[in-house]
Amino acid sequence: MQVDVKLRNLPGTEAAVGWAGGHTVIADRPEGKAGGCGLGFNGAQLLALALGGCFCNDLRYVAEELGVGLGEVSVDVSLELAGEPLIAVAAQISVDCSTDDGSDPEVIVKRAKSSCMVSNSLARGVKVAISMAG
Repeated sequence: MQVDVKLRNLPGTEAAVGWAGGHTVIADRPEGKAGGCGLGFNGAQLLALALGGCFCNDLRYVAEELGVGLGEVSVDVSLELAGEPLIAVAAQISVDCSTDDGSDPEVIVKRAKSSCMVSNSLARGVKVAISMAG
């Protein structure tokens, strides 16, 4: 299985628009930083959103597998950055959710933790290769 996304300059800006299928996201720097206009998320924010978004999806997948409806879901991600070059050194995901039937959601959270592709990939040290196209 493979997932491919594309990013290109957003015309008239120095930001990038990224897409996969019919979904888009804008990546940019804060206004005044390296030509940034503050039009979108920076890399750290995108990484934190990937962690939290993947976990939110896995909560739903697990709940469906168990035949349990989820009520309110709240996921907060804190990403710690350090070093030169700046890298993510730690992430904390805080989850608060309820089930429609009043059962303890902890079993859902634990199973989602074990199946979350983004957090498990980062924890295992996903290899990244960068090369020139062509």
